[in-house]
Amino acid sequence: MTYFIILAMIFAHIVDDWVLQGKLANFKQRSWWLEVAPDELYKHDYIMALVIHSMSWSFMIHLPLAWMLFGFEVPLAFVVSFVINAAIHGVVDDLKANRHKINLVNDQLIHLAQIFVTAACFLF
Repeated sequence: MTYFIILAMIFAHIVDDWVLQGKLANFKQRSWWLEVAPDELYKHDYIMALVIHSMSWSFMIHLPLAWMLFGFEVPLAFVVSFVINAAIHGVVDDLKANRHKINLVNDQLIHLAQIFVTAACFLF
């Protein structure tokens, strides 16, 4: 069951980061807002898109753990893990999409590392 949970977490990552993201991929880029909505009012809207996507991603990778291990009655450590993973995901995506400090390969390797560390915390 352990390996299935890890595979399900990776699959959830692929679905959320590649399939479901849709317009959020544009919305989380500061440059998109400057081009499409250059008004001062919208200059920080990319941050909300980063937060929304990060929370969605963290929720998705935690679903297999919640379902298979806890029956959705999750402990506080699970909630803490959710928040930490969402925060890391947001920072990493900002480093890729806005600060141009890392590339897509680095971004995806960090997200996979998050999955393996999270799985290790709950499964081993």
